[in-house]
Amino acid sequence: MPARKTARKQVKRYQRNHSHRRATRTSVSGAKRAMAGDDVEAAERAVRAASSTLDKAVQKGILHKNNASRSKSRLAARLNEMAGKG
Repeated sequence: MPARKTARKQVKRYQRNHSHRRATRTSVSGAKRAMAGDDVEAAERAVRAASSTLDKAVQKGILHKNNASRSKSRLAARLNEMAGKG
């Protein structure tokens, strides 16, 4: 059992990080849903927004930079494949 102060800090950190992590996952899944459709412009906007959200999560220390970079790369590759650029 952690000390009381440590337990309080863990709860605060969880609450702070959880909303950001959830928003990041939502934006990434929104980009994937947009790519499942036929509208390339909407997919590009969604991927750009997801990329920005991933970068913000890295700045806040919620995601590791390589994790975000990998996710952004995969989204971009799927977008290029969808748009017929690859």
